[in-house]
Amino acid sequence: MPHIVNDNCRLCLFTDCVEHCPVHCFHADEERTYIDPEVCIDCSACVPACPVQAISEVVDFSEEEERWIELNRSFAQRLPVISDKRSPLPTAEAQREALGFA
Repeated sequence: MPHIVNDNCRLCLFTDCVEHCPVHCFHADEERTYIDPEVCIDCSACVPACPVQAISEVVDFSEEEERWIELNRSFAQRLPVISDKRSPLPTAEAQREALGFA
């Protein structure tokens, strides 16, 4: 099963994960990243790189979590691929603290 980016990425945009992706399945807008579930090979290389645990494997998702699959798919189709680390958003450290990962 592929991986997806959940809401922990919002207002952070840490992109450490994209450097670890061998198939370049990450896309981004000005607020967060997305994984194209059609391109993801489920290697899990990106998971430990994310400082806010924003990457989830699509396994036994609840009905509410299922929406993240379509959200990632939809945005990935419209946004450019990113494969290089970028600077996080100015709100990233505060968001990481709020999520309990500081």
